[in-house]
Amino acid sequence: MSTTLVKPAEVERKWYLLDATGKSLGHVAAEAAVLLRGKQKVNYTPNVDCGDYVVVVNCDKAVLTGKKAEQKFHITHSKYIGGLKKVQYSKLMAENSDLAMTYAIKGMIPSNTIGAKALTRLHCYQGAEHAHAAQKPEKIEF
Repeated sequence: MSTTLVKPAEVERKWYLLDATGKSLGHVAAEAAVLLRGKQKVNYTPNVDCGDYVVVVNCDKAVLTGKKAEQKFHITHSKYIGGLKKVQYSKLMAENSDLAMTYAIKGMIPSNTIGAKALTRLHCYQGAEHAHAAQKPEKIEF
């Protein structure tokens, strides 16, 4: 049995469209993370960036299950004294739902150069319109 190792020049990238309407934020983020890494492909190689482009639309219609909207916070710190910022997820989903989706997907991508490159291929939009119609993204049902 032979093992197929893909070289970076041999990677073929496709465009995928995910609709988050009525779906859980984490469920959409997990599906997007798999597509960004390319783990669904037959010729997946862990040390090569072989993922695809992902467009997520209707992020404002994604839902948080349970009491996450009230109990969960997005926390950042500027590393200065008093630089802690906490934003409740109910407010984050109401104002910047595409940013909340990006944070969720970023947490499921590895923290290395391959993960950073994969996040550049992610495009999240609050509404149903997106600027990537010319690429003819393939709609994924999950």
